[in-house]
Amino acid sequence: MRSGRSLRGSDAGLFLFGPHTDSSLALIPPPGSQPFFICINFDEKERFDPTQFQESIVQGLNQTGTDLEAVAKFLDASGAKLDYRRYAETLFDILVAGGMLAPGGTLSDDMTRTEFCLFTAQEDLETMQAYAQVFNKLIRRYKYLEKGFEEEIKKLLLFLKGFTESERNKLAMLTGILLANGNISASILNSLFNENLVKEGVSAAFAVKLFKSWINEKDINSVAASLRKVGMDNRLLELFPANKRSCEHFSKYFTDAGLKELSDFARNQQSIGARKELQKELQEQMSRGDPQKEIIAFTKEEMKKANLSEQSMISMIWTSLMSCVEWNKKEELVTEQAIKHLKQYSPLLKAFTSQGLSELSLLLKIQEYCYDNIHFMKAFQKIVVLLYKADVLNEEAILKWYNDAHLSKGKSVFLEQMKKFVEWLKNAEEGEKNRRTRHTPPRPEAAQSLTCRSRKRRAGNADRSLCSSASEATDT
Repeated sequence: MRSGRSLRGSDAGLFLFGPHTDSSLALIPPPGSQPFFICINFDEKERFDPTQFQESIVQGLNQTGTDLEAVAKFLDASGAKLDYRRYAETLFDILVAGGMLAPGGTLSDDMTRTEFCLFTAQEDLETMQAYAQVFNKLIRRYKYLEKGFEEEIKKLLLFLKGFTESERNKLAMLTGILLANGNISASILNSLFNENLVKEGVSAAFAVKLFKSWINEKDINSVAASLRKVGMDNRLLELFPANKRSCEHFSKYFTDAGLKELSDFARNQQSIGARKELQKELQEQMSRGDPQKEIIAFTKEEMKKANLSEQSMISMIWTSLMSCVEWNKKEELVTEQAIKHLKQYSPLLKAFTSQGLSELSLLLKIQEYCYDNIHFMKAFQKIVVLLYKADVLNEEAILKWYNDAHLSKGKSVFLEQMKKFVEWLKNAEEGEKNRRTRHTPPRPEAAQSLTCRSRKRRAGNADRSLCSSASEATDT
């Protein structure tokens, strides 16, 4: 009586065996014989042993040498024979460094290695582009390697201190090309924020080579889009230690390295971040009902710190003003609510509309807001008239907006609303000119005072009747 031969897959399990007279295996015992049971365990996992795998890859690379077309064909064919899924890390270690990497980035001494790999290749962009094609073809052929390849790049970035300067440069150029081609996600850059790499300046130096090759393949807009996608657009300053983590230092470092477009991008991102924080704080101050004098003083100080223009500031103030209120859903009530709210905060708006461009920026924000929030569509003209009366907007800005500076959003609706008021403004301006021609021109020092009196007189007239035709417009 013999025991059964090895069984695999769906044949594994519990079997009945009995005596037999020939060489075949008897699964069912003959009548009258005593059966016995044998339990065979086929679930034991194969031991992880990359040695043989490494020898096969190294031997193939030694045969192909520096012919990267031949390397790509060898890797393509070997995937059918070797377990790439199980030994992905080993495969990528060999292709990059020539052999398996020990913790820290050094090559394992007891392993076979090859001299034909990324780290021993020529240090130029053309060669790195050719290597990028090898990785690209391999991953397109074996899609399951995508995740493992990205993990490999993350690991290699953490090992940067263990590589020579030349090896780091090659890896940086390759990584930039892979990022540009979309072979890996920009999230791998998180490894560069490692404290030890940052502290010793390795991260910043590596980033210079990486971004140069990335921008060379695409452009700064592509870089920006990829960084935003993974939330890295506001973290570039973290490439430097805390005592050097400023926009000025970043800008100088990368501008000197020939990456002014990256410096400008980082500066712009810092400005956007500062604006968001300022807008959030303004909204909170308004929600709390802080005194407007305090809000104005705070805003002017922050505006100076962030080097913001008055045009940018008035746009932020408008957004904060309209975000700190829970608006009525009924169209007939929301206009009254808005007028009351804006009348209260007109001194704040006036403090940041000392320039014609600022007034025009405010008008455009009002137009955009009324268009985007349908309940405010009919409130546009009333808001503009209110701000004219409050001396926030002057006739020049309103006429400029009406004639050629308006947005396309809701253009026909808003221009129709403003038609009668604009006619009144033109008539009032014409009347003012006629009055001036009948009198001696004012002295230069009195010109500003006269202009203020004229505007107040017009605002008073607008408040009473807007010269009859404007009063109809206010009710529209």
